[in-house]
Amino acid sequence: MKRIHDKLVFNRRVRVLSRELAARLPLNARVLDIGCGSGDMAAAIMAKRPDVLIEGVDVLVRPGTAIEVREYDGTTIPFADDSYDVAMLVDVLHHTDDPGVVLAEASRVASMGVLVKDHYRDTPLAGMILRFMDWVGNASHGVRLPYNYLSRARWRDLWQRLTLSPTRTGEDLGIYPRPFDSVFGRGLHFITLLTKSG
Repeated sequence: MKRIHDKLVFNRRVRVLSRELAARLPLNARVLDIGCGSGDMAAAIMAKRPDVLIEGVDVLVRPGTAIEVREYDGTTIPFADDSYDVAMLVDVLHHTDDPGVVLAEASRVASMGVLVKDHYRDTPLAGMILRFMDWVGNASHGVRLPYNYLSRARWRDLWQRLTLSPTRTGEDLGIYPRPFDSVFGRGLHFITLLTKSG
């Protein structure tokens, strides 16, 4: 299953999402990739945007990462306020017990805003599909899987509470090849740049 996933999904996912994320980063941005995993996404973004510098933090630092990665405890990011221009959370918040805590920390260390790629769980079927995708993509890496997906309404409430305004939001991202995107893609994914409004 993992080999099929890597062949059909992983490389395409990095290619598609790195393009979408790169297009939303400000010029000459210094970016902290929180929960960066292997760093492949960050490296692909920097290949498209040589003006951008991305460093990473993760609770589980893998050997041979594509970017510099520093370990952190999953709650407190070990940098001062406004240390970076943008913080980036790519499919990370649903792996946490409290996405609001992690998002607040990301906002604290980023002077301009937080770039988020995550999921919508608006129906029970969406929850089942997301759990399956998460297990296939992450279980073999030892990634924690609490399956903490939020609905659109809960995302909006969280952003409002943290005085973050979603901008440049995209939803139908085309992450998966046809016909799989109609099941695993449509209505389940989003990218947004959250700017500080408070």
